[in-house]
This record gives sequence, C-alpha cells and structure tokens, in this order.
Amino acid sequence: MAKLRGVVLAGGLGKRLAPLTKITNKHLLPVYNLPMVYYPIQILVEAGIRDILIVTGGNNAGDFLRLLGNGHAFGLKHLDYTYQEGEGGIAAALGLAEEFAEGQKIVVILGDNVIERSIKTYVQKFSKQRKGARILVKDVKDPERFGVVSFKGNKIKAIREKPKRPESSYVVTGIYMYDSKVFDIIKTLKPSGRGELEITDVNNAYLKKNQLYYDILDGWWTDAGTFESLLRANNLIAQKVRGRKG
Repeated sequence: MAKLRGVVLAGGLGKRLAPLTKITNKHLLPVYNLPMVYYPIQILVEAGIRDILIVTGGNNAGDFLRLLGNGHAFGLKHLDYTYQEGEGGIAAALGLAEEFAEGQKIVVILGDNVIERSIKTYVQKFSKQRKGARILVKDVKDPERFGVVSFKGNKIKAIREKPKRPESSYVVTGIYMYDSKVFDIIKTLKPSGRGELEITDVNNAYLKKNQLYYDILDGWWTDAGTFESLLRANNLIAQKVRGRKG
C-alpha cells in the first residue's frame, strides 16, 4: 500500500456541547473509557497509517500534547500537531495540513467520529486510486444534520450540506480520503452562509471532475458533537467493549 498520511481534525469550540466545553476541548471529553480523540487516532493506526497530524484549536490545545504526547500509546514514534485559530470550518482546518501532507495522499477523520469496524479495506482501495477522492457514506435516521448524498443509479449525483428536506437518508461520514489536489481546491473556496469553508464544497469539486468515489461504511457510525450523539457514542462503545470482554 502506498504511504498515506492521516489527519485528525479536532479544532472548533464545541459550542453545541456547552457548558461541557467551557473548560475543555470537545475532543477531550470521555466516550466511555477513553478520551474522544483516541478513537479517530486508533482508526487511522488500525488502517496502517503511521504519520498522523492532529489539528486542534481553542483555549485548551496544550492539553492534547499532555494527553497524547508523541503517540506512544498508539504504537507511534511521533505525532504532529498544528493549531487552527478561530472557527473557519472543516475545510479551513484541513488546509492547515498542506505542509504536513508533502504532496502525499491523505486520510482525514473528524475528531468526534466513532465507528464499529475497521476502514482498512476502504483505505487500501483509495491507495490504489490514481487520483481523486473517496468518501464513506452511511444510512442514518437524522440526515438533515449532515452532508446528504443523492444518487443517480449507483453514482453520486449531488451532496447537499444540512438540507431541510433531504433527498436520501445517506450522509457523508466524517472520514474523507483525498489526493494532493485537495489543497488547491480549498484555496478556491468561498465561505458559506455560516461563514465557514465547507467540506461538502470540497467533495462537490471532486464530483464535478468525476473524481469522487464512495463506499458504504460497514457497521455502526456516529458523531459525538451533540448531547444526543455523545450519549449514543458512549452507549455504542460501551456495548462494543463489553462484547469484547464477554
């Protein structure tokens, strides 16, 4: 497998989880028996990725260094870190990884994403792609919270960010795989109505070039960015850990 680099996006202010996030970063909150940020790092490591960048922000960024150090708890020799000032959106945070990527393909995961199974198979498929992007999609009950995918046959027709009337129940999970052109795309983006650079616009740029591929993620998936989804993540991980012990 070609050498891929991993990026964990763990910035933002986590306002939807206030007051829990008043004194700490959202991604340092516990999900059952581990800090939230452990899960995306574990996902990347299990998929065979060893060069990982943590993009963080807010007033508690130093806590990541104290918690994670050089990544020895994950079997890594070192971790890279960079700091996002303010809240510019997911795509803006990803843009900070350009120097780290050094022209290599990257696998990006949002710091509040928790999944049941390995993504290694999807990462291997992406490593064999000549160019373009690959996203993982999932059928969910609350698609209006995410970037919603509509299909034409077995191909993606469009992705719409947080639509009031979703065209399907399939959404883009917070796991994205990009070639080096992603940084050129980010530089062309304009802020959305929310004042942020949207990752959906990045994915749609690849879609326009017929370079966006997808897989349906196997097993359960959830974010942990609201009180409801944070509770769901805790319960799912608890069941997974107890099942492993049993």
